[in-house]
Amino acid sequence: MPNVRAVIAYGGNLGEVRSNISAALELIAAHPEIELISNSSLYESMALTPEGIDPSKPRYLNGVAILETSLKPKQLLRFLNEVENHFGRIRLQRWASRTLDLDIITYGDQFVEKKTLIIPHPRAKDRAFVLVPWAEIDPTAVLPGAGLVAELATPLRGEVWRSE
Repeated sequence: MPNVRAVIAYGGNLGEVRSNISAALELIAAHPEIELISNSSLYESMALTPEGIDPSKPRYLNGVAILETSLKPKQLLRFLNEVENHFGRIRLQRWASRTLDLDIITYGDQFVEKKTLIIPHPRAKDRAFVLVPWAEIDPTAVLPGAGLVAELATPLRGEVWRSE
């Protein structure tokens, strides 16, 4: 299978998030069927819950990476879940605080809709912590079905700030 360009978002708000992200990106890049093309700066954002922004929870660090991979979407998801588990990800509640979260945002220009995987990520178009870092590393990127990432990011820029 030829390589496909995929975009993944990563983040967390529990534990040693900065070092978890760095080590997770190293694990991803070490996979024989993945090439890490680019990754963004880290951005901080307030915790998002089903009820909305929750300033009482620890802030998130987030970023985006561009990969080339010969893995199929479900294989890539399975591998990313293994990486999350390696860093202590516990899935007890949706949108709960976490040590590491890895999401597939796009997989080429493919649309995938399975029980455990929807690509493009259905909420990516509304999330500053995805769009702003993605626009940083690929200003001409297009989110299939939604539009130019840089344009989608513009009204949301105030919701995230670059982490030092």
